[in-house]
Amino acid sequence: MSLLDAQVSKPLEGGPSYSLRHRVFRMLWDATWLLLAAWTPAPMRGWRRLLLVAFGAKIHADAVVYGSARIWYPPNLSMDARACIGPRVTCYCMAPIHLGEGAIVSQGSHLCAGSHDIADANFQLVTRPISIGAGAWVAAEAFVGPGVTIGPGAVLGARGVLFANAEPSGVYLGNPARMVKKRPGVAP
Repeated sequence: MSLLDAQVSKPLEGGPSYSLRHRVFRMLWDATWLLLAAWTPAPMRGWRRLLLVAFGAKIHADAVVYGSARIWYPPNLSMDARACIGPRVTCYCMAPIHLGEGAIVSQGSHLCAGSHDIADANFQLVTRPISIGAGAWVAAEAFVGPGVTIGPGAVLGARGVLFANAEPSGVYLGNPARMVKKRPGVAP
């Protein structure tokens, strides 16, 4: 595992949270995306998908990732058919992040699969996977925290903040997001 023990690496004193190999990989990935993908127009989705797959992502041929999106660690990203990561999305995939078939993460949203243990004197990094179900929609500028599962067909409204699981076909709004209704016409 490339995640380091905070008691040994001392992140509060400037030490790393990840191994040198992991950090070098991410540096190469960041440079590759910046030089070869970040500037590309929307129709070049196949090229961006090829780069992500070359760096370990598991992405269906129909999935779309926009050039302005930021993928922190491609091996932790998987996307099913017709899934979409929109413009300016931050996919902080410190743990696995999965988008089901037809799931959409809209512009400016943030998927964050890591945090720190505030009860730990060494501020240990903790990571937990995120799963976004088939047909779910994370609307513009929303935030999804570590360990969250968004059920199939669920919606997290614009600028909503979700730290708990979302029921299938539920519509969630606010900060913290709360279910306000079931999505009409969408079966879980």
